[in-house]
Amino acid sequence: MYAVVAERSVPDDPLAGLRTGDWPEPQQREGWATVSVRATALNHHDLWTLRGVAVLPGQLPVVLGSDAAGVDESGNEVIVYPVIGDPLAGGGDETRDPAVRFLSVQQPGTFAEQVAVPRRCLVPKPPEIGFTDAACLPGAWLTAYRMLFEKSGAEPGSVVLVQGAGGGVGTALVSLGRAAGYRVWAVSRSPDKRRRLEELGAELVLAPGARLPHKVDAVLDTVGERTWAHSLRALRTGGRLVVSGATTGGFPPADLGRIFANQLSVVGSTMGTADQLARLAAFCVRTGIRPVVDRVLPLSSVRTGLAALESGEVFGKIVFTV
Repeated sequence: MYAVVAERSVPDDPLAGLRTGDWPEPQQREGWATVSVRATALNHHDLWTLRGVAVLPGQLPVVLGSDAAGVDESGNEVIVYPVIGDPLAGGGDETRDPAVRFLSVQQPGTFAEQVAVPRRCLVPKPPEIGFTDAACLPGAWLTAYRMLFEKSGAEPGSVVLVQGAGGGVGTALVSLGRAAGYRVWAVSRSPDKRRRLEELGAELVLAPGARLPHKVDAVLDTVGERTWAHSLRALRTGGRLVVSGATTGGFPPADLGRIFANQLSVVGSTMGTADQLARLAAFCVRTGIRPVVDRVLPLSSVRTGLAALESGEVFGKIVFTV
């Protein structure tokens, strides 16, 4: 089958480690399903793998991609949940299973004509949602869903600040927050992205580091070092910073004095559960919201998509069709 593989990591030239072409088809395993991929979404994690960031010893080569929608062997349209774990071992949460595995990390990913996953990782795709939109849900949108609805501690009507709002998780947070009745303030470096975030429904759009009209109830941050100080300053007393990424680095000055003096909470968040993915899909159907898709490319144009993501010119998600 055709697949996109990270053959080796090259920190200064990530695309140099990319290989496309023939790859072995998934082998049949009891309790597993093989999905014919119709659409698969690009994530920063794919670039990080090619750069050698968080690559496990012996991981490469590996098929890239963690998000997909397709059709199983029985003809069912499904969304692929990319976390392979036991909910019982994680206290009801697969992502907390000590033996958890992820597609494109310990298991071949979704940038291929077929992908194999345990059957419990198949979430029915609502007919109202197309394959392109459905492919965006398991990664960026599920991450945003958990950040906002489970981790932020903020109820509808609250003011939440989204750092790095032009990316996949950021646009998802703006869309989900607006649909659920939050007051969403969005931060982006790009004037064009700030304009588009306003069109998407952000109540207020800001440049990085800008002074806010007043403190916010929660900050949702995937950026890391570059926005850390601003995120902490933005919070009201007792507010909460939810972190699900660190694209600009993971070791900012902690500013512990501000944290304890203002009784701030810093909460980590990673993806979400399969049940939450099903609820997210249902929420999209009920509200009519859909992922912001920057562009749709054939999987054979994966280099074009990766280059665009690396350049920072993407607003929303890049999706590949298979």
